[in-house]
Amino acid sequence: MTELRYPRVLLKISGEALAGERGLGFDFPTIERIADEIQSVVRLGTSLGLVIGGGNMVRGSQLSKMGMDRVSADYMGMLGTVINALAVQDILERKGMETRVMTAIRMEELAEPYIRRRALRHLETERIVIFAAGTGNPYFSTDTAAVLRGIQIKANVIIKATSVDGVYSADPKQDPNAKFYHEISYRDVMLEELKVMDQTAVTLCKENALPLIVLNIHQPGAIAAAVRGERVGTLVR
Repeated sequence: MTELRYPRVLLKISGEALAGERGLGFDFPTIERIADEIQSVVRLGTSLGLVIGGGNMVRGSQLSKMGMDRVSADYMGMLGTVINALAVQDILERKGMETRVMTAIRMEELAEPYIRRRALRHLETERIVIFAAGTGNPYFSTDTAAVLRGIQIKANVIIKATSVDGVYSADPKQDPNAKFYHEISYRDVMLEELKVMDQTAVTLCKENALPLIVLNIHQPGAIAAAVRGERVGTLVR
């Protein structure tokens, strides 16, 4: 078995990634490709937790800007992450992987409630655990939920798979002169207000000395390479 730098990983995927070029809903060829990437990571012997955003379904923060009650809007966003979790679960299981969806809001007909000890047991028995419904609380992003679950399952690293190659000094899609960072400290991320994750998530990572790798989900083999310890994307620590 390949020597792994990070034997247990919490992988955070944005909801938008599931939509591909469409921006909303599901693009199944894209999800199939992401599932293949996940499968290659699991085959290395990695113990994997997964958090998927809900931006392809509904964004609570955007709805609240339109005048909707923020708490209601955030709960709608959480339900969007459950829909995504069930979609990804279906595709992963069709590829022969064992999975469990655990939700922070109880909905036993669909998935198991999140219980930390049970999640750890699933990971020990080589199941992929998909954590849905964020933290179960409004005002907290899925980035914060990913870090929280990463700490709780004793992950060695958080991998945030995005549509860019890593962390830049500005949005590389808007600023061609944006500087790319191969490595950066959490302190600098906070001081420069870089849009890596929200401040709550960054603070949690920093306080728990949990490294974060930001990489491009559309780069084939990037996640597996990061798990092996190869230099991919940006390392934040």
